[in-house]
Amino acid sequence: METVVRLEGVVENVLERLIEEGYYKTKAEAIRAGILELGREYALIGGREASLVSRRIEEMEEALKTGKKKLIPVEEVAKKSGVKI
Repeated sequence: METVVRLEGVVENVLERLIEEGYYKTKAEAIRAGILELGREYALIGGREASLVSRRIEEMEEALKTGKKKLIPVEEVAKKSGVKI
């Protein structure tokens, strides 16, 4: 799933600082970590499940960086499938 999120104000500043201070390498990584933390907080996932998801995300990001996998822009997917966005 690809999701576009617009961030402003304090939330945007916090995200930028998380990257600048080296807690996360990318904005996407920081956002994923936040979503996983919410999943744990609301008991939607357990600790082991969150660890497996985190590991899979890291593997996917590494594959993207090394060129083993690539992302297809949502506009291209929409055009090929005939969906208007």
